[in-house]
Amino acid sequence: MAKTIYVLNGPNLNLLGNREPEKYGRATLKDIEALCRKTAEQHGLTVEFRQSNREGELIDWIHEARAQKAAGLIINGGGYSHTSIAIHDALIAANMPVIEVHITNVFAREEFRHHSFIGMAAKASLCGFGIEGYGLAITGLATMAGANKES
Repeated sequence: MAKTIYVLNGPNLNLLGNREPEKYGRATLKDIEALCRKTAEQHGLTVEFRQSNREGELIDWIHEARAQKAAGLIINGGGYSHTSIAIHDALIAANMPVIEVHITNVFAREEFRHHSFIGMAAKASLCGFGIEGYGLAITGLATMAGANKES
């Protein structure tokens, strides 16, 4: 079984901790990365953790995950979740388990956030759990991929 999972973060997530803390909290992207690495390690997995404000770069990383035969992919596409058919198509082509994560509950927000092209390509979606959603997504992905939890 592949031991690496990709955790990809889209536009503006580099501003976490400062951007709208009343919605997103005070945790930074570095805090999320530490949470992901710790959770993945508990399942015997490693993490490729990345963030980009550029759609094409996210697509290149999805292609890389496929080429590297990653165990799966977790993605918070930010605003691209609601607009990017290109990311949707790349996720479908990756042919691996994908979990979509959002820090806030997108269904309690603006109407345009209720639709996700990324979610349509994902095996599962998590929203509204804060940064803990990333840990939940890794645990779910580990289960899908058949990873064994360490004691």
